[in-house]
Amino acid sequence: MKALRFRKAVAMIELIFAIVVIGIALLAVPNLITVSTNSGFVVLQQESINEAATKANSILSYHWDEQDTDPRFIDPILKVTKSFSVDLEENGTSGKRPGTPINSYRSFIRADGARLNASAFLGMDANDSGVKDDMDDFNGESVSLVQVQGATDDYIDQKVVINTTVSYMKDAFGDFRSKLITFNPDFTPFTAGTTNIKSIKVTLTSQSGVKELEKTIVLHAFGCNIGAVELAQKRF
Repeated sequence: MKALRFRKAVAMIELIFAIVVIGIALLAVPNLITVSTNSGFVVLQQESINEAATKANSILSYHWDEQDTDPRFIDPILKVTKSFSVDLEENGTSGKRPGTPINSYRSFIRADGARLNASAFLGMDANDSGVKDDMDDFNGESVSLVQVQGATDDYIDQKVVINTTVSYMKDAFGDFRSKLITFNPDFTPFTAGTTNIKSIKVTLTSQSGVKELEKTIVLHAFGCNIGAVELAQKRF
């Protein structure tokens, strides 16, 4: 009598269980792809915010006004048509603001004796020749961001745009004689003249139709009319 030999096989219940697991996994694939795609959009948005912040910081590195751009002179403090704080105005005819040390280079009087007024016009000036040299030259600028994928420079257009607005704003602050100077910035554009503060508004928008990118993000910064100082030089 021959002995029966049994071959290893998969039980029906195990096969059904495996099919169910595979089915569940396949059903989850679209959701995983969606989550992965959305994460990519969030990363793109964060990169766009970083770019907008870099833009604002870059603008702050420029001269405060067109009248400050003469390379022969240290940037002077400029006369404005409206100061919301009397302490920002010139102290008599001293060329200084109240509280400014006598030996400070921050003065309303330029080295050649000129007293200059802040520019009422905000934007590229006629003598700029297309080259930005002061903060308000960026007023009205619109820049589109383009995402690059991989080393093949595969451009993906998500229509992310950085819009820049530069305007004057109110320059009211607390009494400088107190131990604590308070300043509550009001970024509402002041259009009735020139002040001692220019507001930089960087707005990040998207028209891509992607929900994760369809947000308006606004960053604010400001630059002040304080002139410049001459750096000390030392010979070795």
